[in-house]
Amino acid sequence: SENGFKSITKNSTTGAITTEAVYDTRPNFRVTVDNSTFNTGAAVTDTLTRAESGTIFTIDGTDDIVINMPALSTANVGTTYEFYLTTAMASGKTTTLVLPGSGVSNFFGMLQLVGGTAANPATGISGDTLTLIATTVKNARVKVTCIVDDGTNSTWKAETLSTPIATIS
Repeated sequence: SENGFKSITKNSTTGAITTEAVYDTRPNFRVTVDNSTFNTGAAVTDTLTRAESGTIFTIDGTDDIVINMPALSTANVGTTYEFYLTTAMASGKTTTLVLPGSGVSNFFGMLQLVGGTAANPATGISGDTLTLIATTVKNARVKVTCIVDDGTNSTWKAETLSTPIATIS
């Protein structure tokens, strides 16, 4: 049923109004999944938009992928994307996420090494390019969220799980 009133009645004798409300508090939220933009098996360069915020993108690592974050804007704060590698990065190929600007924007990254070994988290906070390097394993993942953007500089939180470990430069 939909949220709102199921019925509204008025007592003809007393004039009292009785309402019966129906509320469904369960969210009906679905995430958009993009299985085409970066999952082609060919080299792709694309610039994301704020309208794509909340999207999960799948990536085929057969060739180089360049993902440019949206142009600097105060409206970017809160913009978020997730990326999942459906095919391991080929030898000599990379997937890079690039922030706009001239070196004044940074990823604040928590980079986690996975792959059946002891976890070895690293942090990277000075760079505008996050890279899943050659031979990164299938199922590696990246989540980025804009936490500061003043229209001139931006800071994006980055969380990665990959083997080998992702880099920020």
